[in-house]
Amino acid sequence: MMKSLYWKLSLAILLAAFTTAGLFAVFIRVTNADRLMQFIIDQQRTKLVQALSEYYQAQGSWDNIQTQWREIERQTLPVEWQRPLDDEGGTPPPRETWERRGFFSLADSQGKVLVSGTPEYPLNETLNQQAIKDGSPITVNGETVGYLLSPRRLVNLRPEEARFLTRVNQALVIGGAGALLIALIIGIFLARTLTRPIKDLTLAATRMAQGELEQQVEVRSQDEIGQLAQAFNLMSQQIARANQMRRQMTADIAHDLRTPLTVIAGYIESMRDGVLQPTPQRLDLIYQEIERLQKMVNDLRMLSQADAGELNLHPQPTQPLALLKRAAHLFQHHAEQAGISLKVEASETLPAILVDEDRMMQVLDNLISNALRYTSAGGEITLRAKQDGKQVRLQVADTGTGIPPEELPRIFERFHRVDPSRHSESGGSGLGLAIVRALVEAQGGKVSAESELGKGTTITAEFPALE
Repeated sequence: MMKSLYWKLSLAILLAAFTTAGLFAVFIRVTNADRLMQFIIDQQRTKLVQALSEYYQAQGSWDNIQTQWREIERQTLPVEWQRPLDDEGGTPPPRETWERRGFFSLADSQGKVLVSGTPEYPLNETLNQQAIKDGSPITVNGETVGYLLSPRRLVNLRPEEARFLTRVNQALVIGGAGALLIALIIGIFLARTLTRPIKDLTLAATRMAQGELEQQVEVRSQDEIGQLAQAFNLMSQQIARANQMRRQMTADIAHDLRTPLTVIAGYIESMRDGVLQPTPQRLDLIYQEIERLQKMVNDLRMLSQADAGELNLHPQPTQPLALLKRAAHLFQHHAEQAGISLKVEASETLPAILVDEDRMMQVLDNLISNALRYTSAGGEITLRAKQDGKQVRLQVADTGTGIPPEELPRIFERFHRVDPSRHSESGGSGLGLAIVRALVEAQGGKVSAESELGKGTTITAEFPALE
């Protein structure tokens, strides 16, 4: 049971409450009697000092103070301080028989004890300076004529005072027990509140470990645990999506490899069996399929190198206009044959960008090839470069068929095709835009896409401008 965080938290809160309540109760218990005694002493000190000052002023000395002390106390102190209460409820003894409770002592101006109320101030003993300093001075006409000495604590408590302390202690016990009960209830509630989302996360993580990758837990708060639940849900979604992409990629690779391998195997088998003759045309066809396989393997290898950060790059300052003109020159003939206008829009004053020119040609090759594939005769492809603040944007814009909005966020994924029915035999491998993103990001840039169905697509590669 103690292995559960629920019980650990409950016990920790309960122990904290118990320790706090216990220390508080002990402190009150220890200091309560002293505080009560000090209150009793302080309450009557002023009255007694005033009475003694008046006595000295009337007598001119402390003569006969021992015989008058009891009367002064009786006149100054309350009755209940001068006699014990009748705890049994009977009739109290006559006033003349009441016993004075030892309390205050008196010393003259030299520190000699004239009246001893407690054993700590013996009669006729001369006090030291510290004891005199602790006393309350009695002054007459601005002159100190004596000191009223208070005991550090009462020798004995009266029954009513003892009962008061008993009631206070009982209240402390009851209050402490109530505090512990409330702390236990609150501790269990807090422990349940804190551990419930953790249990949900643990269960979801266990299910993920068993292969159920897409798990969602309820976000019950906006604190750190709530943020952890949100992060877990996002992680689960991304893992499930990555797993789905991995499966889809495996299926796409198998399909794209199977097509050229089937063609090659078919021709070679037919030639081996003598059904077909190994003519130059048929050998060229086999070689073309082998080149397709090699290109796919090279593309996959490039992507794996980019993922591992091992892609060889040789960045150097490059003028955007020169880069776009070079790419346009390579595809100009192909565009003219397809009846598509290919043009460049860029200023010669654009700042240079730090890129690997050969890798950027791979980027533009993929982008222009895609644009040509999806742009009909009479359409237009524009290679554009422009500055936006401290960034330089390279764009390939076409007037082709466009991309559906729901497909646009996924076009840079590997083997993703806007038209699932289109495979390598009718177009690319589905790795072109994934390679574009990998090469652009490896050179410190970022890539994005905008498209509208029936009006065309614009792919933008953005790089920091050199000063």
